[in-house]
Amino acid sequence: MKLLSRAVQSALSPREWSRRHFWGWLNAVFNKVDYERIKAVGPDRAAAEWLLRCGAKVRFEGFERWHHDYNALPTGPLGRYKIQGIDATESCIMYRGFDHLDGLKYLEEIKFNKCIYIEDTCLEKLSSIENLQETLLMMEVVSCGNVTDKGIIALHKLRNLENLFLSDLPGIKDRNTTVDRLQTALPRLDVVLDLD
Repeated sequence: MKLLSRAVQSALSPREWSRRHFWGWLNAVFNKVDYERIKAVGPDRAAAEWLLRCGAKVRFEGFERWHHDYNALPTGPLGRYKIQGIDATESCIMYRGFDHLDGLKYLEEIKFNKCIYIEDTCLEKLSSIENLQETLLMMEVVSCGNVTDKGIIALHKLRNLENLFLSDLPGIKDRNTTVDRLQTALPRLDVVLDLD
């Protein structure tokens, strides 16, 4: 790892390297899970705060509008607003923050579009969350360069997943086998591919 780090540093100017390092560090800070905050405000509010802090959008149950402004999150009694959809397009969410998803009981839709930190371990974690195994119906994974066949196959645990859109995933090497394994485990799953 040190060798790779040195190679990157030598390819970039010192200023560019420090800027990239700073943003990587800041994104990691944004993804830190605050378990006390989850207890204080509930899992949906804490997850919404995390997602918006990282540049994602959320849609609450009973609302059509996507919320993207951290400072305009709705207030009200604890547990009133339940996350039904997540649009993580171009956000900095990463594995480190996925514990925020543990308490979500109404999440039906997730979009990972151009998420540079989404990797197989994220999809494996997502698939291992019992609540999401029951509620998640629709998912998109688009232009997430660190996702491979292994991560997509892990989605077989999402028992009620009905729609899966996969596009621009260079890490998918054996798409036919991957899709066959998913559809064998989830016969109702409709997979749409745009991997060419």
